[in-house]
Amino acid sequence: MCLVLFALPVAAAINAYDLGARYDSTRNNVIFRVYSSRATRIELDLYASPMGSPEVLRQTLSLNSATRIFSASIPVATLQAAGIAGPVYYGYRAWGPNWPYSGSWTKGSSAGFISDVDANGNRFNPNKLLIDPYAREISQDPLNATGTDATLYASGASYRNLDSGNVAPKGILWVTASQSIGTKPIRAQKDDIIYEVNVRGLTESDSTVPSSLRGTYAGAALKAPYLAGLGVTAVEFLPVQETQNDANDNTPNSTAGQNYWGYMTLNYFAPDRRYASNKAAGGPSSEFQAMVKAFHDQGIKVYIDVVYNHTAEGGAWNANDPTTYTIFSWRGLDNPTYYELTSDMQSSYDNTGVGGNYNTYNTVAQNLIVDSLAYWRDTMGVDGFRFDLASVLGNTCTVGCFNFSSTDSNTAISRILRELPVRAATGGSGVDLYAEPWAIGGNSYQLGGFPAGWSEWNGSYRDTLRQAQNDLGVASITTGHLATRFAGSSDLFGSRKPWNSTNLVVVHDGFTLDDLYSCNGPNNNQAWPYGPSDGGSSTNYSWDQGGAVADQRGAARVGFALMMLSAGTPLMMGGDEYLRSLHCNNNAYDVDSVANWLDYGWTSDQSNFNAFVQGMIAFRKTHAALRPLDFYSSAQLVWWTPAGTTPDANYFNSGTNHAIAYQLNGTVLGDSYSSLFVAYNGWSGSVNFTLPAPGNGMNWYRVTDTCSWAESPTQVRTPGQEDLIGGQDFVYGVCGRGLVLLVAK
Repeated sequence: MCLVLFALPVAAAINAYDLGARYDSTRNNVIFRVYSSRATRIELDLYASPMGSPEVLRQTLSLNSATRIFSASIPVATLQAAGIAGPVYYGYRAWGPNWPYSGSWTKGSSAGFISDVDANGNRFNPNKLLIDPYAREISQDPLNATGTDATLYASGASYRNLDSGNVAPKGILWVTASQSIGTKPIRAQKDDIIYEVNVRGLTESDSTVPSSLRGTYAGAALKAPYLAGLGVTAVEFLPVQETQNDANDNTPNSTAGQNYWGYMTLNYFAPDRRYASNKAAGGPSSEFQAMVKAFHDQGIKVYIDVVYNHTAEGGAWNANDPTTYTIFSWRGLDNPTYYELTSDMQSSYDNTGVGGNYNTYNTVAQNLIVDSLAYWRDTMGVDGFRFDLASVLGNTCTVGCFNFSSTDSNTAISRILRELPVRAATGGSGVDLYAEPWAIGGNSYQLGGFPAGWSEWNGSYRDTLRQAQNDLGVASITTGHLATRFAGSSDLFGSRKPWNSTNLVVVHDGFTLDDLYSCNGPNNNQAWPYGPSDGGSSTNYSWDQGGAVADQRGAARVGFALMMLSAGTPLMMGGDEYLRSLHCNNNAYDVDSVANWLDYGWTSDQSNFNAFVQGMIAFRKTHAALRPLDFYSSAQLVWWTPAGTTPDANYFNSGTNHAIAYQLNGTVLGDSYSSLFVAYNGWSGSVNFTLPAPGNGMNWYRVTDTCSWAESPTQVRTPGQEDLIGGQDFVYGVCGRGLVLLVAK
């Protein structure tokens, strides 16, 4: 097998090759540029409307054989003469070795066809109109209210001659208008509290938002004061890059074809049009920017969840058929460049479980990643990124294997660090980078394995806390395990900083906070609006607290409090501030329903919990001791047993101990209080803690006790309202599975 490969030299971060469509400096011409290492011919189709009508103009692109960039410059006057008076809608058709150009080819014909896939992995098919990978917006999803036939986009014997042009998504070029993104916050990452939420779900059920804006970027902008009031400092949106979800509104009472979470990307530049109230050309982009400004005006960073490990083109339709694949964009332009293939080059190599790896070790594929990230940072105003299945971005294989490396300078994770500088530890400009540090198989579980500059979702923090709270007597969680997690997970992030540990108890992928403590296991196969869903982890470390509802709320208070009282960067999920429940569905990716949208009509219990959340966030933000720049020293943190003694290795390592306390030296850590004391009792019964010395002339004051007796709107005391407890050697009884927080005054 002979492979002929072309590659561009490594590009600078911001699209040095001017790929995509743009007006020239005179605005009298439109320039189109697209890359393909293997295409023998690319044609540009131009449309006067986004779908339902044929192209009004076709142009063959010229090839620069040195760079493998195909380009054309078309006068605006020519476009206007063809009937294109407003936005320019466009797409590409490509020919290559498996389907050479034939002068007799017409749309829907097989002229020139040799094979759906050749020995080198090429999958060119001129009957499939291709989205420009660098399009700044796309006109609609492949499947929508009037375009419901997925086979139009497929290869293979049954579908290769079906032409997709009239209904396929088009790239959009419009005359951009200036839209401010406000002033970006420069807060140090260690001082952030992250709130993860779906754009649509944030406001779709919010009666305070005008109905025309619910579920949109503009609606989300109206919630910036709410999130600022809650105390969060960064909002992390589930994917907002274009994904196949337009069809969701057409089936409101069914999960068939739903894509609520959005982890199947169609284009890495375009903001999802479904979330825009202004759906005109340029509307989604300007509305997104205005939303970013609204959050920036409240001092809140905006993060987006990005999916560079796979795309919406997915994998084979049938595992036994290497010919039938979806072709929207990358696959039809340059399949072996954009995707990692199996060793025989006939199929996608899958390390994601959702259709095949994006070819992250390829320079051109990396260019697309870095260029799009820079676009979201610079043009759209985004402050940071969460990378889905980010281990794939550390892959050093391009064909038929997976191998993660944190040291290879040619991986995508290394290149992102070089070209998108991260924020300094003490704050300033730069981006915040968060990895979901796992994928499927090989050495893809890389928690703690990313290079300096990257932060990671700490799955070990999540599992340790869950097991300690919910699996007493089943899981072997020691006080030593807990201590390591509370203090910033130095076993995982010792070569970095504690704030590189993203501490989470729950996120979108799994139970809500309420369900974690009120469900013994998942119940995904239930009726709408809570299901049905498939998949989901069977290892959740959840427990219903014996069915006692008050204890369920108490356990949720403990879990949230521990997250706020641990070194690291805490991440909470939207709705957990009022104990949102999905009725034990732990994989509601396809449930675009009132059950999955946030609700703002709360019971008194939910309001009490919301007050608790606000109080704990405010306490964390007020106390520097909880947000250390580096790992604690022995002068900064002291561990205590319930007896008031210093625990030794035997205590920390024994599986029979389930209570631990720690004291933070606020004087050394630059805190407003001289000392903070946290006691956690994992036992089912009450445990007495003998309090250490609070300092000369001082007493201990209670900020909060999570136990049910204290449940109220003021369960977390504000400064000056703390309850006097006593001094050194005072014995404080902490209820079963409870937590107490004290300060010295």
